[in-house]
Amino acid sequence: MPRLVMKFGGTSVADLERITNAAKKVKQEAEQGFEVIVIVSAMSGKTNELVGWVDQTSTFYDAREYDAVVSSGENITAGLMALTLQEMGVMARSWQGWQVPLKTTSAHGAARIEEIPTHNLDEKFGEGMQVAVVAGFQGIGADGRITTLGRGGSDTTAVAFAAAFEAERCDIYTDVDGIYTTDPRIVAEASKLSKISYEEMLELASLGAKVLQTRSVELAMRYHVTLRVLSSFEDDISMAAGTLVCDEEEIMENNVVNGVAYSRDEAKMTLVSVADRPGIAAAIFGPLSEAGINVDMIVQNISEEGRTDMTFSCPTDQVARAEKALNGAKDSGEINFHGLVSDKYVSKVSVVGIGMRSHVGVAKQMFEALSREGVNIKVITTSEIKISVLVDRKYMELAVRALHDEFELEHAA
Repeated sequence: MPRLVMKFGGTSVADLERITNAAKKVKQEAEQGFEVIVIVSAMSGKTNELVGWVDQTSTFYDAREYDAVVSSGENITAGLMALTLQEMGVMARSWQGWQVPLKTTSAHGAARIEEIPTHNLDEKFGEGMQVAVVAGFQGIGADGRITTLGRGGSDTTAVAFAAAFEAERCDIYTDVDGIYTTDPRIVAEASKLSKISYEEMLELASLGAKVLQTRSVELAMRYHVTLRVLSSFEDDISMAAGTLVCDEEEIMENNVVNGVAYSRDEAKMTLVSVADRPGIAAAIFGPLSEAGINVDMIVQNISEEGRTDMTFSCPTDQVARAEKALNGAKDSGEINFHGLVSDKYVSKVSVVGIGMRSHVGVAKQMFEALSREGVNIKVITTSEIKISVLVDRKYMELAVRALHDEFELEHAA
């Protein structure tokens, strides 16, 4: 029988009423002849509550016990979903990560999936089970302990199951009805896309779009898993609903730009007058990596008299750690610079589109649109299908609206 993976996020299973609503959708697919694997998140807000309890219990907690606690939210949802389906006459069973088993590395709190053997679920499907309800976000490490996959890990779980069980597709149910050209809260005219390529979705996810977790899109692209993002609050589950994330070849005509993404809380840091010598970049970004700093945009100025400025961006909440790491490297003699300037009031705005590969002038068009609105660009980076800029945070929404209008994304489909 064909297989389908359905994933329900926290808002979709926030209470018993919503679990019942989700279960009705699962039953519909099971009645269409699918063997269904349902991946569930914890009820909305539950993981944050569990993390808070761990933080209150211990400042320097054992990561193994952290995983044991925070993974329990998904277990509750899985059990309740299975019970609800059983009441509807569907042969369903709940599965925790270790029962599948979903095998991961032993990096507690940030484990990566290594293998999903299929024999246990295959056996139960063969015995008549219609639906396997699997707790997302969790697995089992080589040490036999429960592991968790990090924030958004249930998306990754869902795609991994779709790949392992060769599902026809993976449906991601959330509180939005698809992928939009930008955030509708900022641009009311934002359009819902019927299809978007893996590459575009990966860029949008990494640039701030929060609909799909980045690792899940990477997995989908690697294993060619067709993803569909749709709302759990709408009755339509036909293939016309939501947005398909698929191979570029499945899209008839590519827009030059398909989306405008933003990341609000960015910081720009500049090392002033760094000695310009071979290995200086490694000397700067090595300590930052060791400190766990998520460096994004990097720009090095022209060297004058053997010295240069080095600018990079990172999340605002990592500035203090970055400053500590860089000043520590200076004190130890690893690097030498005359000053460290931090600007914690910038945002990143990006345009993304696979159509950029075959069209020239996109950067010019983008910069002219921002110029007309009086938005000053602080840093620019580009790739084959994206252009990102740092701007003052107070102009972020203006920049998003201007670019959405400039590329006429209200007509995208």
